[in-house]
Amino acid sequence: MNWTNEPEDYKIQNGRIEIVTSPHTDLWQRTYYHFRNDNAPMYQMDTEDKYFSFTVKTDFTGAKKRFDQCGIVLYLDSDNWLKASVEYENEDFLHLGSVVTNNGYSDWATTEIPSDIRTMWYRLSRREDDFRIECSRDGRKYSQMRVCHLGKATGRINFGIYAASPEESSFTAVFTDLKVTECQWQAHDGQKPD
Repeated sequence: MNWTNEPEDYKIQNGRIEIVTSPHTDLWQRTYYHFRNDNAPMYQMDTEDKYFSFTVKTDFTGAKKRFDQCGIVLYLDSDNWLKASVEYENEDFLHLGSVVTNNGYSDWATTEIPSDIRTMWYRLSRREDDFRIECSRDGRKYSQMRVCHLGKATGRINFGIYAASPEESSFTAVFTDLKVTECQWQAHDGQKPD
C-alpha cells in the first residue's frame, strides 16, 4: 500500500492503521460548494484485477466536529474517484454516505444514522469499470449503498482507506480487518421487460 497525501501522524501495526487527521483536509470537486479540495490522506493498494471485493472496518469514535470522516476510497486522480464514509454532523445524528466524482464533479448521497454509531464496515466491489459500495454494522450482513460507474477506471486502479477533517478539527481514525477477496457482487445479465 502507498500513501497519497501522507499524513503527518499515523501508525501501522499488527493489521491496525491509525490516521490522525489534520484540519481542513477533504476530498470534493466543485458541485454546489464550488470549491475544490484534494488533500485528504489516502492509503491505497493498486490492481489490474477487474473483479474483486475489498472490505474494511472503520472506527471513528474520536470524530467530534462537523464533517470529520473516514472510510473507503478509490482514487484515480483529482477529477475521478469515489469514497464512502460516516461523517460527523452533530450530537443527534451522523451522515452515512458516498461521493462519486466523474470528470471533476462530485455528487453526495447520504442518509442520517444515530450519533451513537461509532464503527462501520464497508465493502467495495469491482466489475470492470462499475462499482458497488456496501456497508455493515457487524461485518457479516451488508446493505447496498450505491452502484456507480467510473469512466476512467478501465485498467489499473488504486483503492483503500482515507480520513479527513474538513473544518478546524482533528481525530484519530482507526482501520482494521482489511481484506481483498474474489468479487462478492454477482453478475447481472439484464432483466427482460414485463
